[in-house]
Amino acid sequence: MKANVIDLFCGVGGLSFGLKKAGFNILAGYDVDSSCKYAYETNIQADFINKNIKNTFASEITNYFNTSKSSIRILVGCAPCQTFSQYTQQSKRKINNKDDEKWTLLNEFLRIAMEVQPEIISVENVPNLMKYPIFDNFIEELKKNNYYISYSIVFCPDYGIPQNRKRLVLLASKLKEIKIIDKTHNKDNYASVRDTIGNLPKIKSGEQSKLDKLHISRALTSINIQRIKATPKNGGSWKDWDESLVLKCHKKPIGKSYGSVYGRMKWDEPAPTMTTFCTGIGNGRFGHPEQDRAISLREASLLQTFPIDYDFIENKNEPPKMGTISRHIGNAVPPKLGEVIGLSIKEHLGDFYAIQNEN
Repeated sequence: MKANVIDLFCGVGGLSFGLKKAGFNILAGYDVDSSCKYAYETNIQADFINKNIKNTFASEITNYFNTSKSSIRILVGCAPCQTFSQYTQQSKRKINNKDDEKWTLLNEFLRIAMEVQPEIISVENVPNLMKYPIFDNFIEELKKNNYYISYSIVFCPDYGIPQNRKRLVLLASKLKEIKIIDKTHNKDNYASVRDTIGNLPKIKSGEQSKLDKLHISRALTSINIQRIKATPKNGGSWKDWDESLVLKCHKKPIGKSYGSVYGRMKWDEPAPTMTTFCTGIGNGRFGHPEQDRAISLREASLLQTFPIDYDFIENKNEPPKMGTISRHIGNAVPPKLGEVIGLSIKEHLGDFYAIQNEN
């Protein structure tokens, strides 16, 4: 049995890589960010189509599927989710359906899916998406088109992913009922920060390892070096600082609620969710558990479950572009979660063909 995959909003290939590891054939990935092309094509060995989904015709997707003989077509995607994110809601950012293009991207995915009618669909996104009518409409359209549907909130540590990330995972199939595989981990054996990055060479802020170009951390200002040094090892935060080091914004009532910024990770727990700004200490609990710096690009990629040989750097003669690669890592679906989705589909197809053979 051969099943082919097309990945919409593919980024540098986190979801595609996980599906490939689960045994699926990746035909192509679509993304509007051209800077993702090198990493995607190098690691996935599939075509990267630099194109806005809004300008993509379903016939183009169908033609890609038709280039490889297979009775099973799988369409997957993680539409940019800032509109629905917890941060957006907490910051009370005003959402305007007309002005926010990202609001429409899930509908664009749906448009293509309903025209292509693939046998299997998977969507990964933020849990808050479930609160909006756009999600209800998505489900209704799938039902009208005879898809069996399941969706759930996945707590990533339950599947061996070393970060406290929660994600909405939807699976839909025209073949039979489908669901995500059973959890593989529990609180007693969650993958931790220590398990994931504990063996990497020590580096200072602004330093790059001689052994690994991606093991590089952002340089800190003198005041931020004082701050990180004042942050207790293994889980401390700015709330432990002397008053003279505390930022003015954190002295205000609203600022006091952001207790994780400038904080350190804890060695023996999963990391916080990796974001596009995860290599900056002022953007969350992204301080190294004991070294006086933010986590490096390599540490961020490993915590996001990219393998250590995943190639992010096109020009090996230049320093890595911190901002670009941080964005690539933070925007990605963790490859391990992609593999979980892939194994769920694989189990589903195995059950389906077993039933077919019995008949």
